[in-house]
Formats: sequence, C-alpha cells, structure tokens
Amino acid sequence: MARYEDLPYRTCVGIMLLNATGLVFIGRRAGGVEHVDEAHVWQMPQGGVDPGEDTFQAAKRELYEETSVRSVEKLGEVADWLIYDIPRTVAGRAWKGRYRGQRQKWFALRFTGKDNEINVANPGGGHKAEFISWRWEPMKNLPNLIVPFKRPVYERVVEEFAALGAK
Repeated sequence: MARYEDLPYRTCVGIMLLNATGLVFIGRRAGGVEHVDEAHVWQMPQGGVDPGEDTFQAAKRELYEETSVRSVEKLGEVADWLIYDIPRTVAGRAWKGRYRGQRQKWFALRFTGKDNEINVANPGGGHKAEFISWRWEPMKNLPNLIVPFKRPVYERVVEEFAALGAK
C-alpha cells in the first residue's frame, strides 16, 4: 500500500444548487467512513470526473445522479481547484485507499424547476442514493454542517458565491 503522502487527489466536481430565493440545496448523507457525528452529515452534491469529461458536464451529470435535477442554469464557477485531505484515520477505507483527498472544481447552478423534481431516494440514472433527505439552507450555514476536514473548502465556496445567496 502506498504511503498517505504519496497518494494522489481524486478529481471531482462540487455543485452549489441555489433556488429562486437564494437558498442552497443540502443533502443528508446516507453514510460514509468519514462521518464522525450526526451534526456534520450534510453536504452539497459532488462526485468524480470521468477521464476526458468536461467538468461542467460532470457537474450536471453528478447533480442528476444524486438528486434527479436537470432544470438548471449556470451562475458561476470557482476559478481555482479546491483541495482537501481526508483524515489519515479513514484514508485506507475511503475510495479503496487510492486517494488522499479530492481536488474539486465548484459550480454554482440556479435550480429552475419545482421542488418535486428533486428525488434523492431514487436519483437519476438508477444510481444508488447518496442522500437520505434534503432541505434548502441559507448559504452562510453550510460550513458548520459539513464534516470538519471539508470546512475550508466550504468556506471558500461560500465566499466565492456569497453574492448569489439569500440576503
């Protein structure tokens, strides 16, 4: 097994989905080795980029595979790749021990559909449910709902997209 320091980052996208009033979609994770308590089980949709896939297309695909949502328009993207390390204590169990964390390209999308389009129990494409529930949340609350090791990324995403949120 490779040393933690030598492991690469998984290329990934993250999606901040905002409704018409500027609230953000968050989903309650169905599970995962990185979750340490019940207070930090919420996150925005995210997922891996397939080899050769455009990151914006990957973001729309991942959003559909996790929420069934297709009714969106692009509002913006974070210019930089944002990186986080997964804790060493769970690195061997996450992603089959192949990665030390993720490098993420983040997008802000406006949800243009109705809430009944969102289906986390039976998401698009027949994918396994990532979330067991969801809600709309003020953007400023997001960093306190995510697992602590992802908090700096969420703080940066909130900073980048703050002008798009509810006032």
